[in-house]
Amino acid sequence: MHNATTTTFNRHPRPVAIVTGGLQGLGLATAKQLDSDGFDIAIIDLHPENRLGEEAAQFIADGRGRHRYYMLDIAELGQHTAVLAQIVNDYGRLDCLVNNAGIAARPLTDLLELTPEAFDRSVAINLRGTFFLTQRAAKLMLAQKAVDAADYRAIIFITSIAAGMVSTDRSQYCTTKAALSMVSKLFAIKLAPHGIHVHEIRPGFMRTPMTASLGRTAVDEWIESGRVPLSRWGEASDIARAIGTLARGQLPYMTGEALYISGGVDIPQAT
Repeated sequence: MHNATTTTFNRHPRPVAIVTGGLQGLGLATAKQLDSDGFDIAIIDLHPENRLGEEAAQFIADGRGRHRYYMLDIAELGQHTAVLAQIVNDYGRLDCLVNNAGIAARPLTDLLELTPEAFDRSVAINLRGTFFLTQRAAKLMLAQKAVDAADYRAIIFITSIAAGMVSTDRSQYCTTKAALSMVSKLFAIKLAPHGIHVHEIRPGFMRTPMTASLGRTAVDEWIESGRVPLSRWGEASDIARAIGTLARGQLPYMTGEALYISGGVDIPQAT
């Protein structure tokens, strides 16, 4: 294990990215994109290794040691240090953290009926767990300095259009994503003098296995009515390509700002 204040990082030929919630959906698509962009991938998720899923297990196997899985429920703050230290021990460096892990508002619950337990669970994962995992990763990056002067280091938060759009039956989700947007700004200001960029991506309506299983939804009606200017659902690959662009440093004069990947749904339209 490594201590963040004394770590000597080994030279590793490929940059290393952590992707939380990386076993499925947006996270797995991101892991695959970053692999094609030249990163080695540390996937963090909360499932035991015997429940990785066929696609994720194959991706890890195909990596031949360049892709590794680390079991962690990010809501369990006491486990953060050991898991991140193991990642650094395994790879010798850390260049990118993609904060993708999060939970949706399920079941949908009216604002006036939301329970403290449902609210607290969303805060524990979407906000509190992500905040403190980022804090620990940032300390490791600061201890690392730069492996090479040309290396680009980034922390990327996946929030949501719900950070700025009200949905009263998803109040805990909206609240945590809005707060996480502020967290990204706070880390951006703190880390900018050290050459670490912080980015926020706000996905719109994304087609995932979960949303596909719901059948026809209000989102389909929004798309058909023109409330989504690019008239389709977003795909996991749309988000993954944006993350790859940011992780590679292709937008170097950007930090702490929200990048919408939402088909234009955030643009106010007169009724």
